[in-house]
Amino acid sequence: MDPQLHPYATLSPAKVVAAVESLGFWLPGEPFALNSYENRVYLVHDDDRRRWVVKFYRPERWSDAAIQEEHDFLDELAADGVAVSAPWRDAEGVSLHRAEGFRFALFPHLPGQAPELENPAHLFALGELIGATHAVGERGRFRHRPVMDLDAMVLEARDRVLASDWLDGRRRVAYERLVAALHERLADHAWPAERAIRVQGDCHIGNMLGRDEHFALVDFDDCLMAPAVQDLWMLITAQHDEERHMQLSEVVEGYEQHRDFDRRELALMEPLRTLRLLRHSAWLVARWDDPAFPPAFPWLAEAGYWDGQLRLLEQQRLVLERESRWLA
Repeated sequence: MDPQLHPYATLSPAKVVAAVESLGFWLPGEPFALNSYENRVYLVHDDDRRRWVVKFYRPERWSDAAIQEEHDFLDELAADGVAVSAPWRDAEGVSLHRAEGFRFALFPHLPGQAPELENPAHLFALGELIGATHAVGERGRFRHRPVMDLDAMVLEARDRVLASDWLDGRRRVAYERLVAALHERLADHAWPAERAIRVQGDCHIGNMLGRDEHFALVDFDDCLMAPAVQDLWMLITAQHDEERHMQLSEVVEGYEQHRDFDRRELALMEPLRTLRLLRHSAWLVARWDDPAFPPAFPWLAEAGYWDGQLRLLEQQRLVLERESRWLA
């Protein structure tokens, strides 16, 4: 696709302002683009000096019903006292709005910094935040959002990469071989759909903001039905076993202030890491026609990137062949 024809190419600052002002706000300044690629997200402030985050949803990615489930889940969490930013609703209770062919929503801005994952107090607080989220999440189910399926998601990622022209013959053969081996290993870690709960889905440190030991969870764009560990595994980053177990202990202790954690889910940590590696490359390939992607990820077009990915996948294959250290 010609980048000039991509829908987001038409989303000018003036259109962002006009969209928000169509809801009855007046914005005295320009919108500030935040670091987001899947959607377009801006920080704005109104004439009462309130700060808002306005998210323009990527066209055709989610159905209206799926976006509404995201919003309703946030409302449910906020009503239960969980630190999240629930969407603004108009007098009729509408949270999903339209302007210039885009769907968008407005969220109160939550200031703060990313947590320090080597800080035990931060890890405990994050575990407590996610536990509180999951205590609400297990009370209901999504009907219009995805259910995590390791098998289907691996195959979808593989097919997206192989359908592209990014891999030459040698790398294509190596990629197919590695993904086949990983797929075989991941098949042993299927998680029953009936035991999945509503989760945030993308719990990296950029989506947890706060100060001291008080954090909020933001950006529920990828919320889905999944095992609880989907929101925990990215917090375990240490390279040595002793430090890893410290991180895990603090996170789980905080989590269990609100909800019991099923230790069997620890066996999913490396499979979920593998899935994220595969899906990230597939995401970059699928979004390359978006004008924001080539300047932000220029290394995707370099052979060195794909050689690095093949090495990472080989390392994950070896990790998955070993007995999980988290079960000890």
